[in-house]
Amino acid sequence: MAVFYDTHAHLDYPDYAQDLQQVIARSEAAGITKIISIGTDLESSRRAIELAEQFPGVYAAVGWHPTNVEEAPDDLRPALRLLANHPKVVAIGETGLDYYRLPSTQQEKGTPEDDERYKKKQAAIFQQQLEVAAECGLNCIIHTRSSLEDTLKQMEPFIGRVKGVFHCFVDNPAAMQRVLQMGSLVSFTGIATFKNAQTVRDTIAATPLGKFMLETDSPYLAPVPYRGKRCEPGYVKEISELVASVKECSLEELSRATCATAAGFFHKISTAS
Repeated sequence: MAVFYDTHAHLDYPDYAQDLQQVIARSEAAGITKIISIGTDLESSRRAIELAEQFPGVYAAVGWHPTNVEEAPDDLRPALRLLANHPKVVAIGETGLDYYRLPSTQQEKGTPEDDERYKKKQAAIFQQQLEVAAECGLNCIIHTRSSLEDTLKQMEPFIGRVKGVFHCFVDNPAAMQRVLQMGSLVSFTGIATFKNAQTVRDTIAATPLGKFMLETDSPYLAPVPYRGKRCEPGYVKEISELVASVKECSLEELSRATCATAAGFFHKISTAS
């Protein structure tokens, strides 16, 4: 059986409160040997670390999600540094920018000024996480939605010090090339299996082996044939089958490439105990 990693899952979410051990067991049976549980604020990051301590094949990323910035402290860095020093913390994130739902688009209408304040707070928290990543020698898990230009621009000063994996990548091949040119990577989810996701499959076809990873973003985005249900890390198996078909390579080739890419990007995986 070809083995794979799930490089992005939210195992600390309540969706798994009742059966996490079984979820982990099913992922292992499907050949998913390593899972990275992603933090979305400090408390979520601490829970991700606790799960990494509990399960040998689980690792943690610690960070603050851009859509949670209204609750973020003014200076996230001291607390984040402490978490990042844990031996099983392999990245900073999920961090980045998200302009998809700005205050002015919500039911209680915000103003353009509210939008600018929201964007400014996201940029400040993103900047702090990039700084901590550089200090700690870690890379970043990047969330970008309706914000690619500003995300790339903010990462430019960190080129050569911090790489990013643009998770749940759904943009076109030209956007992918811009990410790769910065020395960063992309990652693909179960969206690739959706009937209406031809752009994602075109981008997969254009992305070289060794420049992308696979993920589920569990509990979201379950691939076909599970679409609409709770996603699990074990479903990387179905994602890998689709990606191998698009890349016209064997599952074994895809396994070697994606696992080596993940081990290089999340370099503490190979040394974590």
